Amino acid sequence: MAEPVAYINGKRHVLPAGRADQTLLSYLRDSGFTGCKLGCGEGGCGACTVLVSSAEADGRLHHRSINACLCPLYAIEGMHVVTVEGVGNTRDGMHPVQERLSKAHGSQCGFCTPGFVMSMVALLRAKAPEAPTEEEIEENLAGNLCRCTGYRPILDAFKAFAKVDAAAYTEEAIAASKANGHAANGANGAANGKNGKNGNGRVCPSTGQPCDCGESDGNGAIVSASKHKEEACGPLTHIRPAVEPIFPPELRKRAAAELALPGERCAWYRPVTLSRLLELKKQYNDAKLVVGNTEVGIEMKFKSLKYPVLIGATHVEELNAFEVDEGGVTIGASVTLTRIMESFKELIAVQPAYKTSTLRAVVEQLRWFAGPPIRNASGIGGNICTASPISDLNPVWMAAGATFTLAGAGTGERTVLAKDFFLAYRKVDMAPHEILVKLYVPFNRQYEYVKEFKQAHRRDDDIAIVNACVRLAMEARGGGWVVGEAAIAYGGVAPLTIMAPKTMAALTGKPIDGAALEAALAAVQEDVKMAPNAPGGMVEFRRSLAASFLFKGLLFVAQQLEAEVPAFTSPFPENYRSGKRRPCPAAVKPYERPASHGLQYYSAVPGEDVVGQPYRHQAADEQVCGTAQYVDDIKLPADALFAAIVASTKPHAKIVKLDTTAAAAMPGVHGIFTAKDVPGGNDIGPVIEDEELFATDKVVVVGQPIAVVAAETERQAREAAKAVVVEYEDLTPVMDIEDAIAAKSFLMPFSHSLASGDVEAFFGSGEAEMVLEGEAKMGGQEHFYLEPMASIVIPAENDEFLSFSSTQCPDAHQKYLAHVLDVPLHKVVVRTKRLGGGFGGKESRSAFLNVAAAVPAYHLRKPVRQAPPPARLRRNVRTSLALVLDRDEDMQITGTRHPFMGRYKVAFTKEGKLQAIDMQLYCNAGYSLDISHGVLDRALMHCDNVYRVPHLRTQGYLCITNIASNTAFRGYGGPQGMVVMEDIIDRVACAVGRPVEEVKKLNMYKEGEVTHFGQKLVGCQAEACWQEVWDSSEYSARREAVAQYNAAHRFRKRGLAITPTKFGISFTTKFLNQAGALVHVYTDGTVLVTHGGVEMGQGLHTKVAQVVAHDLKISLQQVYIAETATDKVPNASPTAASASSDMYGAAAADACRQLNERLAPYYEKMAGKPFKEVVLAAYLDRVDLCAHGFYATPDVTGFGGAMPFNYFTYVGLCSFSETPIVINRLQVACNSHAACRVG
Repeated sequence: MAEPVAYINGKRHVLPAGRADQTLLSYLRDSGFTGCKLGCGEGGCGACTVLVSSAEADGRLHHRSINACLCPLYAIEGMHVVTVEGVGNTRDGMHPVQERLSKAHGSQCGFCTPGFVMSMVALLRAKAPEAPTEEEIEENLAGNLCRCTGYRPILDAFKAFAKVDAAAYTEEAIAASKANGHAANGANGAANGKNGKNGNGRVCPSTGQPCDCGESDGNGAIVSASKHKEEACGPLTHIRPAVEPIFPPELRKRAAAELALPGERCAWYRPVTLSRLLELKKQYNDAKLVVGNTEVGIEMKFKSLKYPVLIGATHVEELNAFEVDEGGVTIGASVTLTRIMESFKELIAVQPAYKTSTLRAVVEQLRWFAGPPIRNASGIGGNICTASPISDLNPVWMAAGATFTLAGAGTGERTVLAKDFFLAYRKVDMAPHEILVKLYVPFNRQYEYVKEFKQAHRRDDDIAIVNACVRLAMEARGGGWVVGEAAIAYGGVAPLTIMAPKTMAALTGKPIDGAALEAALAAVQEDVKMAPNAPGGMVEFRRSLAASFLFKGLLFVAQQLEAEVPAFTSPFPENYRSGKRRPCPAAVKPYERPASHGLQYYSAVPGEDVVGQPYRHQAADEQVCGTAQYVDDIKLPADALFAAIVASTKPHAKIVKLDTTAAAAMPGVHGIFTAKDVPGGNDIGPVIEDEELFATDKVVVVGQPIAVVAAETERQAREAAKAVVVEYEDLTPVMDIEDAIAAKSFLMPFSHSLASGDVEAFFGSGEAEMVLEGEAKMGGQEHFYLEPMASIVIPAENDEFLSFSSTQCPDAHQKYLAHVLDVPLHKVVVRTKRLGGGFGGKESRSAFLNVAAAVPAYHLRKPVRQAPPPARLRRNVRTSLALVLDRDEDMQITGTRHPFMGRYKVAFTKEGKLQAIDMQLYCNAGYSLDISHGVLDRALMHCDNVYRVPHLRTQGYLCITNIASNTAFRGYGGPQGMVVMEDIIDRVACAVGRPVEEVKKLNMYKEGEVTHFGQKLVGCQAEACWQEVWDSSEYSARREAVAQYNAAHRFRKRGLAITPTKFGISFTTKFLNQAGALVHVYTDGTVLVTHGGVEMGQGLHTKVAQVVAHDLKISLQQVYIAETATDKVPNASPTAASASSDMYGAAAADACRQLNERLAPYYEKMAGKPFKEVVLAAYLDRVDLCAHGFYATPDVTGFGGAMPFNYFTYVGLCSFSETPIVINRLQVACNSHAACRVG
């Protein structure tokens, strides 16, 4: 048998033996291709996207994007894999996709960026020689998540490759664009022909085509994604063959061969004939057939299921067949979802419309089925045989009358109706030796209509809550039209996908009128019965969705029949109508998402000053090329070990027994460490030490570390951790705010209050014209930084320790390491190059995992990594240590945004003027304090939002519960406080019968007024932002239009809202408002800057570099910031509170001031000489060319003082949305307007 071969970026790889259960991502990263990132491990984020190319039997090349984190290594045998490193780099030349994304500000933290690049490159390859449309580009990115950008700049960049409206290049369009004296840019960047025609587009002076390069046109206009004029985009070509590898000739000539690859843990077989596949399945009844591995891979990873035999079912001809006959379509079980979608679209275009109603339903469901990389890899047979009760497609096959063909060695073929195939939860009518070979989907008859439905929490790439399919065949009888045949299937309402026989019987033979509808709605409640404690919860909501889908299905059929039969008039009663057309077109209108558009406006900064210019991220090129290094990309020393956490499985319990005997004896295990092995303090915490690094007597949360295992491979460490036996005695947990209130579980020393006026006296005076009481609740929110927690701890001589950490606060990591290891701070160095996102989640919680990795490093004296990708096989690793968490573990352990509950009593006038508020804020801190007191303090200071209340008292309570300790999150308590106030405003407006906008405007702060925490508002921009958004959104006219639309439409409604906010800038703990920076000037005229802030995608390094370039009067290219390190700038505050640019920019400016003073004599005597010569002359005169700068925010007092904030930022936002109310989901949002005054 030939050796298994694949190509990666044009180079031949013989795939190693014994790796059947290894993923492609693991192999790529172990091979040095670290541009391919691990974000989730389940195909949900797209950070691991790669391009896979293969030669078809007819010689054509097939290009597709896939998720490397799910793809088995052996599945790429005979294929060419291209990673982000393979399409371009900064040395040899960047691919136009990389170049464009970099210049359009499409990369911030950069962790997701390689995946976006590869998704776009794959689309261009697959579509070539055609260009994709803007809509195709947006749909192609549905499998890629970005936590930083909001997607706008990414879409701006990629739409440069879309089909372009030639009208955008006319002289009229160019003139209209130049007529915009203020900065404006169509969010489509280079490609939006519509914007070009209406004057909002931008025409590049370099190319003469619409773009967003931002080169000045002489009128001072700067566009939204603009660059400095040095970076005008220039022409772009789609492919650079010299950089991007061609498809290997060897693979073109290589016929698909059978594979039989044994392994110690798992064997891989790849048959190429159906007979061989059936033989293997008979021999190995328990073997799993794999096409995309999107189900089996998840089971093996997250459920720890073991499958000794995997059979790749991708190369059997019969399983890849797609055939069309007069009666319908035959689809092989290994045909991918993408191929089905594309082939069905082709059939829809050529077949009579009535025949393709089922096909259209399938295409519509597939639009919202996972993302393109999943659909590109997944076979239809796996989706069917998994028998998930929430499968989006199985209800369609059942309702459509599809048939499944099964086959087994020795038993031949048999056919099963789809509606009879599913027997119970994940159980189907298929013998252990049988496989699904194909399915047959019949075409529809004349007057037969099929409509699909799906309700999920979000539209794109999400599993269904409930789904359904309705098929009705209409017949003309007795001068009217009745339902001749009905087939209705539901998913998500039972342990399996079900038919609705009573509902079908209620409709058959009946006209679809009001009476039939009422009968069917009653029958569906009989068909869809759910226990109150049914898995998935939301029982009443799910049952109501079943009724909604039925209702909409009947309306859809009536509408279709009315369109095809002019004599037919819908018999639905008048009160079912919505709008002028009948029957109810708004209720059944399909979702159509046009390409997104947007504009940004800002003033240009004149001249050559680098400060204020919209430079792109300094590491943008490295990020788009995949060479930007994150902690998990750092190459470990050859002696590295790996670690795994033994975590609590109980929220609150005593530890009765901890037995590590069996785990310690497992192969490769070097040690198991508990609290008794901690050389320093086991009690830790950022403010008070109220947490245990390793639990001792009891656990207080699920996921709490009890021990850590160190082993030679990550898999050995994980398996040993699972082998540790922990016995518990359950204690009563406190899980939410209501539980905490009942149990009086408060951390009172950190529960603060604020008051202005005299609330007690006012409510007792009788002056209140109206009074109401209420309650507002907010849940938590996961940070979901794309880069999971990661750190490496390396011991050195004399008790020195070096840590590479993904943290917003290296100072905290340094202090924790020193405390836990009982070493002085000066022997611990923490280095942070960049983060793959933070959002507050890496301010304090990352330190706990870092020190967990430090304990085995201390004892074993070997480097330790803590990072959360899934298991990798590192065969030659011997002595370094790595503690590795999965994404699910990261989410379980690290906490979220704080859930809040606000209770209030408010007094107000009959006009809606606020008089007094008595408010209590309850904050769910989790199981420890962490930094929750700061979150609560900011909520107390932001609960006024932008509204003045003469008498306001707010009391905060920190609730201690048995959930993960919640922590900093963007806004840091401010949004929670604002939400409570906005709830009050809404209720007051309802009570007085006035539009809420009027009540907001009536109560808004004015210049010079004083907040309830005593700070005078100087330069208050609340009303200015409000008015700007009011005018730009044409709010008054739009509000009237919305009212008219809603009055005319029963089943579809529009909404409009406008909201102002203010946010204080500074840490609310006074001593944190300080910053340091170190500036080195070298004799070649270059400058190296180190400051205490951390780069996590917000562009902090770039902004500080701009300050230095400005102050030293040099170009930005002469300034470089390498990393943040505790041995360069000590005692640095966390990069948080939206204050880092101010503080570290000012600290760097202070250092530059010192340098300029030293260089002043040389500037004077060397006037006009370049900076390089000036600094060289100073060096030769022994002048110090290094300066340390420092900044302390002036006048701030912290919480409780009269000036806790240095200044405020103000924002006004207006949003318009439209939604069908039969199904409660957002249908389309457009025309959002925002104005921001940053202070």
